[in-house]
Amino acid sequence: MKSQRGWVAALVFGAGLLAFIPGARGEESPFEGVRRVLFLGDSITYSGQYIEYVETALRARNPSLHCEFLNLGLPSETVSGLTEPGHAGGQFSRPDLHERLERILEQSKPEWIVICYGMNDGIYSPLDDARFKKFQDGIHFVRARAQAKGAKVLHLTPPVFDPLPIMAHTLPAGLEEYRQPYQGYNEVLDRYSEWLMGQKAQGWDVLDIHGPLNQYLAKQRSTDPKFLLAGDGVHMNSTGHWIMARELLAHWKVPAADLAAPSGEEALAAMPQGTALLKLVQKRQRLLKDAWLTATGHTRPGMKQGVSLEQAERQAADIEAEIVGLVTPKP
Repeated sequence: MKSQRGWVAALVFGAGLLAFIPGARGEESPFEGVRRVLFLGDSITYSGQYIEYVETALRARNPSLHCEFLNLGLPSETVSGLTEPGHAGGQFSRPDLHERLERILEQSKPEWIVICYGMNDGIYSPLDDARFKKFQDGIHFVRARAQAKGAKVLHLTPPVFDPLPIMAHTLPAGLEEYRQPYQGYNEVLDRYSEWLMGQKAQGWDVLDIHGPLNQYLAKQRSTDPKFLLAGDGVHMNSTGHWIMARELLAHWKVPAADLAAPSGEEALAAMPQGTALLKLVQKRQRLLKDAWLTATGHTRPGMKQGVSLEQAERQAADIEAEIVGLVTPKP
């Protein structure tokens, strides 16, 4: 007899519903046979707006899509294992993905993993060969562990760091340590992004989000010098998340015409049931991410305690039933 968790999973993501079935618009599916896509990253991923936009757009366009998009981003985390002096006012060191990755993979068993690190990995200091190597080693580690579990990997380049809104709290080059961000830190992220993009020559699946965010910010600043994508220089607003989502959706073959709107909300409003669908997707994603983070464990203090995974999956199944009813074409 199946466990309650297994029964819920079978109900929601049963064998006949697992794939993003091609043909609704005559397009090939990148999700054929994919049951779960796992997103790993730091606070930008944990906030989850770009993931919510992505899932909503895909499901609005293809009612047969029942692949789960699971967000297990963790604020403050690095893939490099590094932390800066006095992080969080000296309250705790940055959590390290190495500590929890094996548990996540074992419990979630994803077929595909989207990895977005880098923002925290240079620990907001000037470019340094040793730190850069730690980032590279961390990326190789998570890639190797994912592939050992049979999962495909999509790497995202880091988002952008913008010193403008916090200029009074940034530091110049040449200091011994950085307890506040280095003014030129986005140049470090430029280099991290270049390295990741260079791995495409080795057959890696890599998507550049850093470049499009840089370009958008520069274009807006040319007419509005005070324009911001991130009020604190790091954590992007909904516009930044939509740019990330747009790049992912284009990578997954969504036509550019469906992504032309300036915001995710406007783009989704133009899709069948998109606005109502976004609310349901947000509700389920936010429920599940905290439950999964609690169930898989981590070292980051101050996180919201999720309900038990069994309870979360029961509630998620009810939300999923609402989603199916919303997107299923009426006879």
